[in-house]
Amino acid sequence: MPSPIRPTDEAARQMARDLIANARIAALAVTLDGAPFVSRIAFGTAPDGAPLTLISSLAAHTRAIVSDPRAALLLGEANGKGDPLNLPRLTLIARAVAVDEDQRAATAAHYLRGHPKAKLYIGFADFTLFRFSVTRGHLNGGFGKAFALTSADMGLPG
Repeated sequence: MPSPIRPTDEAARQMARDLIANARIAALAVTLDGAPFVSRIAFGTAPDGAPLTLISSLAAHTRAIVSDPRAALLLGEANGKGDPLNLPRLTLIARAVAVDEDQRAATAAHYLRGHPKAKLYIGFADFTLFRFSVTRGHLNGGFGKAFALTSADMGLPG
């Protein structure tokens, strides 16, 4: 049986970059107590374009990524028009890393430009910015449009 994965082209690269640039939320998949666990998170990017989120240590998904930093993010939202399975979505395979204290102020300021309401809690002691170091991605651009992507394909830091 032939592979359903198409050769990566510039249209696929641009679609992935657009999904990353325009995403405001994401589904975060982690391993919690040895089992898969998925949660919805606010999604942004760091100044260098790396995926980023702000999460509380009280959340189960935060405890999970501190224990095991392997994670996956799913970007792409159904817009209420047409078949949602024909809409583009991007899975990012990554490792979550807490933002270093020396980078926190600049990263927080950048994050707040996209998520201004987070100003209410970004300074709370239990909230941490996590950036995701992406190793690869899988783009489903709609029916019959599957692509395997590198971090470079998506314009992400290596």
